[in-house]
Amino acid sequence: MHLTLEFGGGLELLLKDSVKLHQVDVKPKSGQDKVTMCDLLTWVKGNLIKERPEMFIKGDSVRPGVLILINDCDWELCGNLDAELEEKDVVVFISTLHGG
Repeated sequence: MHLTLEFGGGLELLLKDSVKLHQVDVKPKSGQDKVTMCDLLTWVKGNLIKERPEMFIKGDSVRPGVLILINDCDWELCGNLDAELEEKDVVVFISTLHGG
């Protein structure tokens, strides 16, 4: 499944090459035909995060303070970890936390 992932608010600094925009191909788990947000977070942690994954992931979800939008809609309205992604969806991860 082809997806566009965008990282902002400093999250891009945790990724390989510190690139904000990624065109990725994520395969569904064996025996499934859909990719869920839970699957995507596991994929991002294993394939894009280069350092300090604890700044992005906490347990099976994202850390508090990370806003996720699926096609410009808050992921909490789409089903959180159970939200099913579709071909060519755009998923945006934005950190809302800032040091000071």
